[in-house]
Amino acid sequence: MLQILTSLQLILIVVVIVYLTVNMIYLVRLDPVTDKLDDPPMVSVCVPARDEERGIRACLESLLEQDYPEFEVLVVNDHSTDHTGELIRELTGKYSRLIALDGEDLPKGWLGKPYALHQAFQKAKGELLLFTDADPVFEPNALGTAVSTMQERKLDALTLMPKAEFGSFWERAVQPVIFGFIGSLTRFGKVNSPDHKSAMGFGAFLMFKRSAYEAIGGHEGGKADVLEDVLIAKRLKKAGFKLLVADAKSLFSIRMYYGFREIWIGWRKNMFLAMRRSVSRALYHVFMVLAFVLTPYLVLGWNVMVGADLIWIGLSLFGVTMVSAATIKTCDELGLGRINACLFPIGAVVMAAIMFNSMIQVLVFSRTEWRGRVYSVE
Repeated sequence: MLQILTSLQLILIVVVIVYLTVNMIYLVRLDPVTDKLDDPPMVSVCVPARDEERGIRACLESLLEQDYPEFEVLVVNDHSTDHTGELIRELTGKYSRLIALDGEDLPKGWLGKPYALHQAFQKAKGELLLFTDADPVFEPNALGTAVSTMQERKLDALTLMPKAEFGSFWERAVQPVIFGFIGSLTRFGKVNSPDHKSAMGFGAFLMFKRSAYEAIGGHEGGKADVLEDVLIAKRLKKAGFKLLVADAKSLFSIRMYYGFREIWIGWRKNMFLAMRRSVSRALYHVFMVLAFVLTPYLVLGWNVMVGADLIWIGLSLFGVTMVSAATIKTCDELGLGRINACLFPIGAVVMAAIMFNSMIQVLVFSRTEWRGRVYSVE
């Protein structure tokens, strides 16, 4: 029995590593563009802000200090209960490009973030529309590089992955596992192919041609989507528009959540929905994550404890070595110290627990929660 388990474990590890390696070959990485554009188009940057006092100043200042000639930044204060509104007002006196909007009451059928972005769009003047969050910090050449990429590749939309910032123990343990999981689900070759329906969107950076955005109904076309970034990208691809998903760690960074509680609540709201509400799909992916990140160590320990033949201990040790190499590579990709690779098994267990909690929230309570608002997901 243990020999069969050891063999199956090793086969799974090899298959997953081959898949991940091939998938990464198709990942497009953007380098900063410093050349000035001829006749640069107007860009409207749309930022939703609800209780974002922790990061709103750094985010807006990094956007407003872009080395790009034609842009505006529209920020919607979505009924914040902290000092977000005050911080925004302070910045409006310093930057003429900043347009501050007070969010309207949430209409029936809308979710908060899509409606805030919709309100910003209604006031936007740009030929290009950038939808982002209120916590990324951008390098001065981010806008110019994105616009240059849009023009050079003749894109209708561009979505970028940021550099991740990590602080607490739980961020370093859980976030890399989840980011690796998202990366493994994103079939880069397919999402960047105009001939394939697969799509992916990252809410921290979604840039559209206005014509394409309006053609698919904008955020109004997905006003009740919890996964608004992914689903708007899917609608774009379905309509026949050209989308590029790319790595842009050199252009901007983000620290998504601070500590265990924020990680749990933040991912719980959409993790099961990302599985299309499929229990079998969720269980399969939880099994694969645990089987790749956690069980190789358990199999090795079992072989050692029962005094298995050296060949089986050697095979299980080889499997652990390959998994360790993969997690170290993930740390390198994320700019995280390699020592944090030893935390991946803990992160995998926490991720599985979040997935089950997310499943319960949707299937039992028919709801999801974010920023103090509870939404029905029936």
